[in-house]
Amino acid sequence: MSGGPITQDWEPVVIRKKAPTAAAKKDEKAVNAARRSGAEIETLKKATAGTNKAASSSTTLNTRKLDEETENLAHERVPSELKKAIMQARMDKKLTQSQLAQIINEKPQVIQEYESGKAIPNQQLSSKGHVFGAGSTCVF
Repeated sequence: MSGGPITQDWEPVVIRKKAPTAAAKKDEKAVNAARRSGAEIETLKKATAGTNKAASSSTTLNTRKLDEETENLAHERVPSELKKAIMQARMDKKLTQSQLAQIINEKPQVIQEYESGKAIPNQQLSSKGHVFGAGSTCVF
């Protein structure tokens, strides 16, 4: 304990409620209370209110660049010699697409895509059991 005299502070302390936040000002109850008390209420209509549009629906710089892009980008496709070789080798072995797919543990859709030329060449598939050999020949 200190040996000095004890003094009392008689300054008034004012306790106030915190001002309402922006969200609280927009609350329906707060707006109705303000109307009843005669306070001024400001109403704003937002252009994209109630819609699922982005804040800026105008074309952005990146979108414009993509629209102006003239380069034709496409995936590499299976060469025609390979698709014919796969089909011919499968028919020589008297296998269906489903049977070939089962032999190499793939889905029948993969074989169908390769034979139709729609598949994107896959190096992992080429190494499966040496089904698709080098030089566009098919080896089972």
